[in-house]
Amino acid sequence: MNPEVFREYDVRGIVDRDLNPDFVYLLGRAIGTYAMRRNVRRMTLGRDCRLSSEAYHDIAGKGIRAAGVDIIDIGLCATPMLYFSIRHFRADGGVMITGSHNPPDFNGFKICIGPDTIYGDDIQELKRIIESGDFASGHGSARREDITRRYQDYLFSHVDIKEGLKVVLDGGNGVGGFFALPLLRRFGCRVTELYCDPDGRFPNHFPDPTIPENLGELIRLVRDTKADAGIAYDGDADRIGVITDRGDVLWGDELLLLFARYILKRNPGAAIIGEVKCSQKLYDDIAKNNGRPIMWKAGHSLIKGKMKEEKALLAGEMSGHIFFADRYYGFDDAIYASLRLLEI
Repeated sequence: MNPEVFREYDVRGIVDRDLNPDFVYLLGRAIGTYAMRRNVRRMTLGRDCRLSSEAYHDIAGKGIRAAGVDIIDIGLCATPMLYFSIRHFRADGGVMITGSHNPPDFNGFKICIGPDTIYGDDIQELKRIIESGDFASGHGSARREDITRRYQDYLFSHVDIKEGLKVVLDGGNGVGGFFALPLLRRFGCRVTELYCDPDGRFPNHFPDPTIPENLGELIRLVRDTKADAGIAYDGDADRIGVITDRGDVLWGDELLLLFARYILKRNPGAAIIGEVKCSQKLYDDIAKNNGRPIMWKAGHSLIKGKMKEEKALLAGEMSGHIFFADRYYGFDDAIYASLRLLEI
């Protein structure tokens, strides 16, 4: 076992070298054991489109059930859909198998207890359970449920978008474009699609919208089609990239500023959280618009925790994680963020 796979916010490593079937099974048992010791009895389980994800999904699921935890299998999904499924099915937690924005030969596991992702010492506890071999034993059940329609219906009923907007959507061959494309068309958007078919090899460009080189074709298409906006997702659709109608990139703090103004008009005095890499302009603008600006540490788990503590309605990072809690659940959802952008 390579101890380096136990990171701050997830378990992540190189396929076969770090994450082999035996390790993935033991990790599943450790997750199930960790969960059972916290009175978690039912978890949702999802995966992205990486070439190894389906196999890891099946193996980890067996390990989790061997500890006595029941599984609700939602199959192929975006990470925010996994978060949504925990709330929809009133599960006690969830596991998402995803390599996020990492190279194709990586994969990983994001783990939720309740609605919150675990991090730090809780991730290290999984390592300690595996090392000790002190696993819980049981016979958890498994059932398959579709979350796609429920997720899309929820978003469609909670956002109001004017019909006829022209949008270029770059899915980067991750899962986000696959699920967002029919939803945008349902809203009446005229969508030019770019790499919205899931392909775990990511043959066209790397699914990371924070890297300018990955946005070149999207920028060109926005300009050529005279679109109202261009939208890009990372591999598991918890991070967003945005191109304006003029073909300019809106970076994370600029996008957060736009959302903050919109929310503060309707919720004066609301707390808005940025992170240390965000510009001072953002915090000054929040204060100018009758908001309460808060600078916090980067990291999606840390941001979500601070949002709850401060009862903040919005938060964001330079990396494109945007968290809405004014009309949503407060987790980072790039598909939802793109709808809120088009609503403005």
